[in-house]
Amino acid sequence: MNVLIIGSGGREHALAWKISQSPLLKKLYIAPGNAGTAALGENLEVSVTDFPGIGEIVVRNRIGLVIVGPEVPLVEGIHDYFLADAQLAGVPVIGPKRDAAMLEGSKDFAKAFMQRHGIPTAAYATFSRNDLEGALKYIDSLKPP
Repeated sequence: MNVLIIGSGGREHALAWKISQSPLLKKLYIAPGNAGTAALGENLEVSVTDFPGIGEIVVRNRIGLVIVGPEVPLVEGIHDYFLADAQLAGVPVIGPKRDAAMLEGSKDFAKAFMQRHGIPTAAYATFSRNDLEGALKYIDSLKPP
């Protein structure tokens, strides 16, 4: 199986290192990768948010599995992009869809979600940059542990 790892950090290097050891792997691609991943597979020059470019790479190289490391392409909807494209929809993407990725990508979204669903979390409030006075009042109202 040909595998594409999206990202260029330490997480992606660790994934590339382990996946490169699989006897099921035919070819490993990392986009864009880094100097360390170049020794484990083929680095490809493409931005992690260039979904059409990544899609072309997947089709051209007959990728059977895509693993997304960074949060940015997940929050921007790479998984959703694959599902909406007829040529890409059958390629498994390891990483959540946009809505689920927002739990990590937006602390405000995550806190509101936890509060809405009764999940224990520390107190919070959201303020705009124009509401410094409200934010300071909120901070003063909190009791530290």
